[in-house]
Amino acid sequence: MTITKTILALGASMFIASPALALDAEKSATVSANPEKAWEAVGDFCAIADWHPAVESCALSEAESAARRTLALAGGGTIVEELISRDDTNTTYTYKIVESPLPIANYESTISVAAVDGGARVTWVGTFDASGVSDEEAQAIIEGIYDAGLQGIVQKANAN
Repeated sequence: MTITKTILALGASMFIASPALALDAEKSATVSANPEKAWEAVGDFCAIADWHPAVESCALSEAESAARRTLALAGGGTIVEELISRDDTNTTYTYKIVESPLPIANYESTISVAAVDGGARVTWVGTFDASGVSDEEAQAIIEGIYDAGLQGIVQKANAN
């Protein structure tokens, strides 16, 4: 085998063996409430039950010194998420999914609030891998979750 063929073969095998790149989703919404009111609506780790229409209830617990929330979903099922970091000064928190019926893996997400003219912008961004579905299907599922949640945040924050 020539050196060129060897290099091409090695390159091809590295490409085939390398893991797929993680998917990402980012959605945001502007609320007329000031950033403090917006953070008040979303900043509590279990507040998701108050603004996401797919979440019927949220229960806090602790595992290995980390805060966890167990979300009971409308229509059945639960998701367990773990708080990775929280910064009330910069109005942001990051969490990961520990257990879920969603067709994704390695999910990590951040919700943040920032001041904008006339109100606040709430941003929800996450990275994940598809698991059992196509990348496009996984992307659509997560973006749908974000869209529904942000609509709920807008209603809650603007009502306060």
